[in-house]
Amino acid sequence: MIERKIDAYLRDFYSNHKQAVMLTGARQTGKTFAIRRLGNTQFKHFIEINFLETPDAKLIFGKGVNGASEILLRLSTFTDKPMVKGETLIFFDEVQECPECVTMMKFLVDDASYRYALSGSLLGVELKDLRSEPVGYIDVKDVFPLDFEEFIKALGVKENVMKHLQECFEQKVSVDAVVHERVMKLFQLYLIVGGMPAAVSKYLETNNLHDVDVEQQSILHLYHRDIAKYDPAHKLYIQEIFDLIPSELDAKNKRFILKNLNEHFKFSRYENSFLWLKDAGVAYPTYNIVEPVLPLKLNEQRNLFKLFHNDVGLLCSQYADGIQLKMLSGEVNMNYGAVYENAVAQELAAHGFCLYYFNSKKQGELDFVVKYHGAVLPIEVKSGKDYSVHSALDNVMNTNQYQIPEAIVLCNDNVSIKNRITYYPIYMTLFLHHREEPESMVYIPDLSGL
Repeated sequence: MIERKIDAYLRDFYSNHKQAVMLTGARQTGKTFAIRRLGNTQFKHFIEINFLETPDAKLIFGKGVNGASEILLRLSTFTDKPMVKGETLIFFDEVQECPECVTMMKFLVDDASYRYALSGSLLGVELKDLRSEPVGYIDVKDVFPLDFEEFIKALGVKENVMKHLQECFEQKVSVDAVVHERVMKLFQLYLIVGGMPAAVSKYLETNNLHDVDVEQQSILHLYHRDIAKYDPAHKLYIQEIFDLIPSELDAKNKRFILKNLNEHFKFSRYENSFLWLKDAGVAYPTYNIVEPVLPLKLNEQRNLFKLFHNDVGLLCSQYADGIQLKMLSGEVNMNYGAVYENAVAQELAAHGFCLYYFNSKKQGELDFVVKYHGAVLPIEVKSGKDYSVHSALDNVMNTNQYQIPEAIVLCNDNVSIKNRITYYPIYMTLFLHHREEPESMVYIPDLSGL
């Protein structure tokens, strides 16, 4: 059974907090499974209500309901399982089908008879508009596909190896040569299998990449169905944008070009189609910034962006047949750039970073720019042997007005340092985490003379 970081989060949250939790994210990322595991292992009683499978359950929060007691009375008619106060977790799944469940959760949390968990897919605006309410009663947590750390632990990589890798990352020293070679092989496997729990489970069960691909194609088919179901007015545009992600990433500058859809397209008219994919959790837009300076948000250009897949395994599954074996065999003629960048984008997004890139006619292009430890961190992704050649990065690092303290190049080679640039193996993205350091907000006014 695959152990996820979300499992530890849920155990800790329900041990130390009284609020409900709502898990959100793309389809098939393991939200429902995580809550079921929590309910069946940490609580004596577990009740699950699925609003998609049981539409009548919406009546629990329907007309005339007035407070927690009436909600719980109606709920008791929808389940034959015992509702024992203080010992029961009640799980409402597919809550985007019943918005009233989310808005009424404050009454149930205040009542405190039972514990509650919610889950829903970010399919268009249905759930997006509910994530901010009711404040103080629900903790919202995004669930992503397995990141590389979760993946290699599922494969059986031992804790002492993880500790060695982390020490090398923090101390900026070389990884043991044998360990480095084998972890690089695991990273290549991750590019193919990706992090969708069903695909990872299928690989662990069979070690057959064909079976994994069948699972991935099934997920892609589900995404296409969701597009058609939840935004029928724009489904053709959204589906074509989604299907173009692999070819657009394979282009020279990897930027999404609207003219590849239709030469008369204007971004302002079709922006909602791109945002739908973002809100559904199936794609990560990475916006260009005018300058690599903080705050990055104020420098972004919304009409210039790259569009990455939410899972690198699904991306590879969308490419032509045979790519999996070519990648495992290390075929030198293959362009790994797009796949590598997608894996990095996926990892950074899962670790809490807002994704940006920098492109300037004068200075060149940086693959990623993020805020890290309170400063701007440029990240270059190199899939070839010439990873030390990066004119755009050199230009930016030598521009004094940017005041960038360090940069990272992710490559196939071992750890090394040159001036303010650290060269890390591509798999060490697993140790890059966004941790917003709290700034002191203490302010004492000068009252002298008053």
